[in-house]
Amino acid sequence: MQDSSSIGIVTPQVAHFSTPLKLKSGAVIESYDLVYETYGTLNADKSNAILICHALSGNHHVAGYYTEHDKAPGWWDNMIGPGKPIDTDQFFVIGVNNLGGCHGSTGPASINPKTGKPFGASFPVVTVEDWVNSHALLADQLGIFQFAAVVGGSLGGMQALQWTLAFPDRVSNALVIAAAPNLTAQNIAFNDVARQAILTDPDFHGGDFYAHDVKPKRGLRLARMLGHITYLSGDVMGTKFGRLLRSGIFNYGFDVEFEIESYLRYQGDKFAGTFDANTYLLMTKALDYFDPTHHHQNGSLSDALKPATANFLVVSFTTDWRFAPERSREIVQALLDNERNVSYAEITSSHGHDAFLIVDPYYHDLVHAYMNNISLGAAK
Repeated sequence: MQDSSSIGIVTPQVAHFSTPLKLKSGAVIESYDLVYETYGTLNADKSNAILICHALSGNHHVAGYYTEHDKAPGWWDNMIGPGKPIDTDQFFVIGVNNLGGCHGSTGPASINPKTGKPFGASFPVVTVEDWVNSHALLADQLGIFQFAAVVGGSLGGMQALQWTLAFPDRVSNALVIAAAPNLTAQNIAFNDVARQAILTDPDFHGGDFYAHDVKPKRGLRLARMLGHITYLSGDVMGTKFGRLLRSGIFNYGFDVEFEIESYLRYQGDKFAGTFDANTYLLMTKALDYFDPTHHHQNGSLSDALKPATANFLVVSFTTDWRFAPERSREIVQALLDNERNVSYAEITSSHGHDAFLIVDPYYHDLVHAYMNNISLGAAK
């Protein structure tokens, strides 16, 4: 049974681009598709558009259901819909699957028109900057010059931040949630361990596993299990699973005994059955590469964020140790150094990095209030 407050039945759409896109790496994609969904109605002057940027394992299906009997709504259905914090009675919301993804947009599993085979390992490395550039081309195709807001959590928050740097005139507000200006060494290390699990899977075949009609599920499963541990807080894991044993006794072996083991293996298996291993490699690498200070001689984040002119809401969560609150405060301080209009909230939550996806009355009220104060149809 669907949630009565949901946007309801939605249908993905495909935007095709035949003009080559030059990527930050120097590689060129000759033509490509972006899959997207929209919710709400675009107003007459096209000033109420909101872009939702997705995190590592997300996609364009942000809200609503695909069928009446669909049990799983879009990944941010609790945030987006009629009367919700991002109110589709007021805003025209766009969710887009990033280039390199595995949910319809052109990616490693797509057929390379030059070979008639999946791109596989030949699909180029994509960056946050490349995604934002492609988002802008999608906006052009939809006739939208300026977004009332660009919103994202985690890797999506990095994209929202990049939007304000690459296209400052096209963003009125940016909501940067559970994000950081760049990854710490620890985060890069986690990503590399996850990638090594995939790269060393005997079914990976150098990224061209499609030709062998296999999937490197073992590696992808391990990568997801590792990632999932980092998305939760110790408190949540302790409260939810503790040291509970499935059978109530020690079996003195290496099969699943603790409930947390069972949970992680379930999450890993579910993910490995639906996600593409090459996409996982690309998404984690995009996380590693993003760093607005990279081309600034003194590495100053304040200097790097100088081009941004949007209004900002930056949100962090107290138990998010992967993108800790102090990383969000680095963004806030850099914006304040440039005398930008920025609001910051640190939400008390026990849910770790995943907190940005979970219903929390204070968090949702905060976003709702911020969105309600956005002036539509007026220059910022």
